[in-house]
Amino acid sequence: MQAWKAFGKFIGSHLAFIAPVCVALGVLFPSQLAFLKPWVTPLFAFMTFQGALGNNLSNLGRTFAHPAPMLVTLAVSTVAMPLVAFALGTLLFGGSPNLVLGIVLEYSVPVAVVSTMWIGMFGGDVSLGLATLLVSTVLSPATIPLTLHVLLGQTVEVDVAGMMGDMLVQIALPALAGMVVNDLTRGRAKAELSPVLAPAAKVALVLVILSNSTGVSPYMRNLTPQLVGVIVFIGLFASTGYFWGLVIAKLWRRPRETMVTMTYQTGMRNISAGAVLAAQYFPGEVMFPVMMGTLFQQVLAACFGSFMRWLLAREDAALGQKGRGIMSQNVEKR
Repeated sequence: MQAWKAFGKFIGSHLAFIAPVCVALGVLFPSQLAFLKPWVTPLFAFMTFQGALGNNLSNLGRTFAHPAPMLVTLAVSTVAMPLVAFALGTLLFGGSPNLVLGIVLEYSVPVAVVSTMWIGMFGGDVSLGLATLLVSTVLSPATIPLTLHVLLGQTVEVDVAGMMGDMLVQIALPALAGMVVNDLTRGRAKAELSPVLAPAAKVALVLVILSNSTGVSPYMRNLTPQLVGVIVFIGLFASTGYFWGLVIAKLWRRPRETMVTMTYQTGMRNISAGAVLAAQYFPGEVMFPVMMGTLFQQVLAACFGSFMRWLLAREDAALGQKGRGIMSQNVEKR
């Protein structure tokens, strides 16, 4: 069992390298990996279920009792970023509605399940992260179709009912099921079941990335200057999501645990959910901007984790110096 858990930790700690490799393999071997496509929905539901096992109704209650950080995070990730993505995407790639749709879809999907892993790794508020993840996920069957319809409804035909049904099956219901199981077992699911399932969930993530990457193979094999521009745009815009959460938390003077959580949850998106929706409802070109997020997300998460660690260490050093200065002044007064 220890070897199994160590295997899961290895995948989690090397996602910044594994995710781009999976994208490359999907692009190079699309026909060989085609057998994975029917399994994407159950794999995704399993990942969501496992991620929700760490949450419960009491965590949700505490967050709702002090909902401001969660509401701000949701406002940035669900409203502000899709609007900015639409404006910039239209400005830069307005001649290709499918690419604009893919960009907007990339930033309309819920908070990434894997964000909780990074939050825990860098000492964030895991309860806040899990509650925000759950609310974002449960709302996504309504917010994603609504966002696409409001921003792109006149350009792209959106199957609202079908998309909402799939999001319920893939995300909302598994998330609620995980939380209920944890409550019914009085936390044993989080302590005992979740660690056992975690490595399998990480393997599922790898398989989903592999499968979804096959959809962009024709475009990656025939890159145009416009598609290269999309890759650069996604990389730059993805980094701003982390900055929004970090800057807002700092200006708001939130505790460092809240700052870490907001940084990751405004920056990380459930790209696999976006890719699944793109594959099911839209032309292949729509998946290109969505999957390009996979190239950057884990790398940016690692970079911002290192940056926050440096920032917090600098703040601790400054506080230590200030404390020593106050002590010196008190000694001189005596």
